[in-house]
Amino acid sequence: MLDLARRLGPAALLAALAVLAVSPAHASPAPAQAAYAQPARAAVTAPVEKDEVTLELRRDGVLHVKETVAPAGGTVRRTPITRTRFDDGHDRVYRLSNVKGGSYDGETLTFGGTVEYDVTGAVAPVADGAGGGGEELRWFAVSGPVREAVVTVTGPGRVQNLSCFAGEPGAATACTGASVDETGATATFEQQDLRQGQTLTVVVGYPKGATGAAPILERRFELSNAFALNAVTGGSLAALLVLLLGGVALLYWTRGRDARVIGGETAGTTGDWMGQVSGHGDGRFTPPDGVRPGQIGTLVDEQADVVDVTATLVDLAVRGFLRIDEQPRQTYEAADWCLVKLPGAPIGDLLPYERALWEAVFDGRDRVLLSQLHGSFAARLTAVRDALYQDVVDQGWFARRPDSVRSRWTTLGVAVLALGVVATVLLAWFTSYGLLGPALIIAGAALAFGGQYMPAKTAKGAEALAHTLGFREYLAHASVDDVPPDRRVELFSRYLPYAVIFDNVDRWARLVGAFTGDGRQADHLYWYQGPAEWDLSRFADSMRTFTLTTSGAISSSRQFRSL
Repeated sequence: MLDLARRLGPAALLAALAVLAVSPAHASPAPAQAAYAQPARAAVTAPVEKDEVTLELRRDGVLHVKETVAPAGGTVRRTPITRTRFDDGHDRVYRLSNVKGGSYDGETLTFGGTVEYDVTGAVAPVADGAGGGGEELRWFAVSGPVREAVVTVTGPGRVQNLSCFAGEPGAATACTGASVDETGATATFEQQDLRQGQTLTVVVGYPKGATGAAPILERRFELSNAFALNAVTGGSLAALLVLLLGGVALLYWTRGRDARVIGGETAGTTGDWMGQVSGHGDGRFTPPDGVRPGQIGTLVDEQADVVDVTATLVDLAVRGFLRIDEQPRQTYEAADWCLVKLPGAPIGDLLPYERALWEAVFDGRDRVLLSQLHGSFAARLTAVRDALYQDVVDQGWFARRPDSVRSRWTTLGVAVLALGVVATVLLAWFTSYGLLGPALIIAGAALAFGGQYMPAKTAKGAEALAHTLGFREYLAHASVDDVPPDRRVELFSRYLPYAVIFDNVDRWARLVGAFTGDGRQADHLYWYQGPAEWDLSRFADSMRTFTLTTSGAISSSRQFRSL
């Protein structure tokens, strides 16, 4: 059985997520690259004959724009370029604000004759060949169609260099004209016949520290960058996996292991229990610790299985609470059995889960065909399952119901897995550490899977399991010669439900079918009746088919786990 772990509290998980959420620092500025945004467009009611733009770069790095179009009677609608490619992992963003004389909805700028607005993010530091460095103003000043455009730029220092480009965004074609006045403080740019979809981009260089502004950068989502594998991400992923999976293992080690290791006990107790169940002395059947088949099945695998209920039904027949009558059939007909309620059976001696099963089978009737066990039977199996899980708690074998423990840890694992998916998306979208998110996904999957093994037996449960494993060894190897002939049918019949649990039904069904009270073959058992011309030589085949058919009927209710 797999070992998992006890206490990785919510705080630890949140701390791990906090580590994941740390974003890398802003990338260092780099020269802006060509615009890749959608081309600016203009829609005018009258041709823009002339567009005069005044750009004032202030000392705080904010660019104030004043644009006047002529003739002034029409309405101009433009989509300014507000995002360009900066480097392999970031976009450069330009933000417009304080619009006067028009309106801006975040995408379209609408105005008539004159509009004013501020632009943030138009300045970026640059380095020149001499190593002195400087600052560069870049703005997409005019969008076509415009027949004549004039742009005047002033700033907080002398112009060190200038350039301009006209055409599609990102084009390298020089504009019609660019000049600086004799003071070196004002630059002028001109462009003729700017067409629809074309832009006049102006670039002006200023001394280092003129504004101290920096470009606005936003990380661009790309799978190659989001899940980049390098020394930092690879090492962080490995460390996080060790931390989280180690925490899951610690959870099982402290919470999911049985209270006592049973491997060393089994050998020491098997021989003792063989003496008690092998029929020596009065030949009476004595199961280990008085454990009944359904209890053994739930104890061994910590699951209320279909086979546990099937074995309990056989056990109720062997113990005299009902009789199983095999129905006659033609060659190609499906086998069927009638379950008959026996009068005078001590129902009060049944355990709660046995009583729930007995009532689910008969439901106020004295007999029922196995093929007709549906409807209310399927609905009542929920009570059987719950009673079976509660029984192993009442016996002191588990501190809590195994199904509840599994559900709680599996749900937590699924929640961690979902958190990992969300973390992966967020990390990939906003950082280059998307590779760390799968660590949470893996840990959540491990916890969800490991939750199946989290139910832990108490010391009493571990001891009962050790005795049970010894009993299983006896059933697998016991000799019929150890049992007096006149007690073999009764004793071997009592073994049979346990053999169903341990998947050893064929061996014991053959043994039961080979004897009567005096050692001779007979037609029937006291708890199993066959049709005419049937004898116990066919019992092994009949029993095998009965257990398979009964398990199928129980499985159809979907209340129990099938094997």
